[in-house]
Amino acid sequence: MVQQRQREMLSRQTTERQTRIDRLQQRVQQVQAQKPEGARALREQQRTLQTQNRLLAREQRAQQSDLARQQRLGLLAPAGRTAAVAAAAQAAQRGRFAERFREQAPAQAQAALTTRQSGWAPRQAWRHRHRAVFVAWLGPVFWPYAYSDIFDYTFWSYAYEPGYWAYAYDDFVDTVFWGGDGAYSAYASINPYDYPQAGGGRVRQRAGASPQTLQQLCGTPDKGVTAWPLADIARAVRPTPEQRALLDELKTAATNAAGVFKDSCAETYALTPPGRLRAMMNRVSATLEAVKIVRPALENFYNSLSDEQQASFNALGPNVGERSPQQQASAQASAEGCGDPKSGLTQLPIQRIDAVLHPAGKQKEALDRLSEATAKGVEGLQAACPNDVPLTPVGRLEAMQHRLEAMLTAAKLVEPALDEFYATLSSEQKARFNTLQQVAGP
Repeated sequence: MVQQRQREMLSRQTTERQTRIDRLQQRVQQVQAQKPEGARALREQQRTLQTQNRLLAREQRAQQSDLARQQRLGLLAPAGRTAAVAAAAQAAQRGRFAERFREQAPAQAQAALTTRQSGWAPRQAWRHRHRAVFVAWLGPVFWPYAYSDIFDYTFWSYAYEPGYWAYAYDDFVDTVFWGGDGAYSAYASINPYDYPQAGGGRVRQRAGASPQTLQQLCGTPDKGVTAWPLADIARAVRPTPEQRALLDELKTAATNAAGVFKDSCAETYALTPPGRLRAMMNRVSATLEAVKIVRPALENFYNSLSDEQQASFNALGPNVGERSPQQQASAQASAEGCGDPKSGLTQLPIQRIDAVLHPAGKQKEALDRLSEATAKGVEGLQAACPNDVPLTPVGRLEAMQHRLEAMLTAAKLVEPALDEFYATLSSEQKARFNTLQQVAGP
């Protein structure tokens, strides 16, 4: 009888809490849609969003606690659930860009996971003797280390996890769909706290970041943890006066590139799939613009160097592991895996949406169009997979531009279909979509 009363109370609390979450999410969307005029109105909008987001995060944490209690009481543990969760987790891992790397180097994949969960910037990872990896979110900012990642990878590709771009592509697609336990939720909070591991049971710590770190990333991306290695370049190549002038032009381009990131830093969390997609598009667009600013200056400087100077430039970087042979082998693994079907990225989310939201009529037709757009977007990412790792900084930056263009093209394919589908949903369906989980039961 006691357990029955607990179950009834929890069920009632869950229903009431979901209603509050739905209202808060609607309120956030309404405030985000406003276009304030003047600095004072903008500050007021930002304060309102921060307050609503704090309330929403508190309700969502309480909801996770309620779900955990329901699981302990058997409310969410029907027969066969454990096997179903395990099967769903395996399905989520299959058909992904990074799958080949996890299979071929389990120890390296575990090291990459540690770096990702810790939210380490490249130099932080190197200090821990780990290669740098793609970190999807830190605070409300998608791809927090984009500035340093793009240019550090250009100079020191071997100091990065071989599957860096594979993880980037996976997270880029995952973030659109998975609100509850996907890439976004793992890095979305500046306040670290435990949350359930996909599959139940164990918990892990979210990556945290101080307000000072986020300000440094967004307000001054060319300083501190994201500084360019211009001094290292100068020491390595010993430029002539003419080359020094070109290096100064490269430094100016680097500063200008940093400026474009300042306008792409979000101050509030994107809590809906369309909002998350646009937050990503904003950062990718800024990164692509930064590459286009720097690329001509880098090419001019590099082309002015002698063969010996270019060789010294190519050899720059921290001593964190093997260089070209391993990079070429990992690039081959990436190229071999690019053409494989990406069911974990395309089919699985659509199947989960169908199972959780039960779309019908025009909703189902819109979901079919979203499925088709997602598949086409992933095909574009597959086409941008490298056949090898360019051996020069100029070649790597050119490859970087192609990858960014592919990501932006994929997002632009998905955006109208996602907006159309989301607009057909009821408030309850939107709330479920906003927190869709990869492995939870429908």
